[in-house]
Amino acid sequence: MKNRKPGFIIGVVLSVLFAVGCKNYTLEQQPNILLICVDDLRPDLKSFGAEHIISPNIDKLAKQGVLFKKHYVNSPSCGPSRYTLLTGLYGTPNNNALFLRAKQIAKEKKTNPSMPEWFKTHGYTTVSVGKVSHHPGGRGGANWNDSTIIEMPNAWHRQLMPVKEWQHPKGAMHGLAHGEIRVNASKMDVFQSVEGNDSIYPDGAITEVAVNELRQLALNNKKPFFLAVGFIKPHLPFGAPKNYYDDYEDADFPEIKHPKKPEGRTTWHNSNEFKQYNRWGKNPNEDADFAYQIRRHYAACITYADAQIAKVLEALKQSGAYKNTIIVLWGDHGWHLGEHAIWGKHTLFEESLRSPLVIYDPRAKQSGFSTDAMVETLDVFPTLCDLADIEMPEFAQGVSLKNVLNKKDTVGHNALAYKSGAVTLRTNTHRLVLHDDGFTELYDHATTKKETQNIAEKHPEWVEKLKQQLKAKCE
Repeated sequence: MKNRKPGFIIGVVLSVLFAVGCKNYTLEQQPNILLICVDDLRPDLKSFGAEHIISPNIDKLAKQGVLFKKHYVNSPSCGPSRYTLLTGLYGTPNNNALFLRAKQIAKEKKTNPSMPEWFKTHGYTTVSVGKVSHHPGGRGGANWNDSTIIEMPNAWHRQLMPVKEWQHPKGAMHGLAHGEIRVNASKMDVFQSVEGNDSIYPDGAITEVAVNELRQLALNNKKPFFLAVGFIKPHLPFGAPKNYYDDYEDADFPEIKHPKKPEGRTTWHNSNEFKQYNRWGKNPNEDADFAYQIRRHYAACITYADAQIAKVLEALKQSGAYKNTIIVLWGDHGWHLGEHAIWGKHTLFEESLRSPLVIYDPRAKQSGFSTDAMVETLDVFPTLCDLADIEMPEFAQGVSLKNVLNKKDTVGHNALAYKSGAVTLRTNTHRLVLHDDGFTELYDHATTKKETQNIAEKHPEWVEKLKQQLKAKCE
């Protein structure tokens, strides 16, 4: 990667290691951008090989565009992952990453522009609907609706979050059917399915507003638009209309791979986010039927989200803007469904860091293929600039994926990710996890053991080689 600049993650990596051209354009030439963000979506989609999942609309988009089978987020939590997407920079591993950036802007009055701000300054109308930054609607305060506390200053012409009967954005974020909001998580069921149409859950309201915004933006064809739409499901609690749950009545769910807690010290996480909900005293690691029910409800949420995405894409087609709109479908991180005895995210294992990425450019020379090129969320910002033929941001720490989109066999690059206390490097064959006290994990993905056997002590030469690659990636 080029244009590296020191930052939080670079400082962490180095401390651990040593302790142990503008282009002219006219508005008529500019493509629109539709960015679709899906919360907690692991690559459980039929197009990604999950045959038991019903995801026809995302699958159709994947067949038209380029499906990235080895896309990795830069942090296994919503806030820091969305930070890298929206800024093109590595950052803090905390969920308040974008709010910290906003405080810096208020204090210093100057910082690198975010991706929507960058497109805004290059003639785009920028609109956000739903959960695009960490807080749906992009505001802070007790209920995430304080208009004086903006998560992403200067970014959006409009940043919208319909709440309807869920009272406020915080209520909608963890909302269940018919306006139920999370007051005490232990009193809220971890999953639910209720009879009704799509509007009985918050994503239905997000879809309605997104469709209306899309129509208005397409009518104003004098300016290109950058529309970001963020769907909440399949985020906890797992709730979707019952018809989506019923779709999986006869589904054959695959066996959970490596379901046991790893021995010794690892990047394991105890699923606190999952455990805070009402689970009726059941443990999915000990109760196979309960584990099945969780997986079925998660699958129902995926199909529900897929149906909302279909409505947005159909509105785009009806608007007449489809042939000039680049579409990006992005999952903000993965999610464990029993792998390593984890039900949640927040680890540096494969299940937390690998997520779906699909990019469709109607002008592409080649399309309709999947690629094994390894890429990062960090790459989305420079890629969209390159595709839109606008100035590439020199500060961005990712790389453009335009070559991958134009040539099926293009090689990718190693992927860096981090959480509090540790950093990881994923190569095509290995994963290195380096803790801040020097403890090291090394996993060989060329074997069936994958991330169940730490081979760091047996292969110190590999560890050292990957440490040097990690260091080089951050310089």
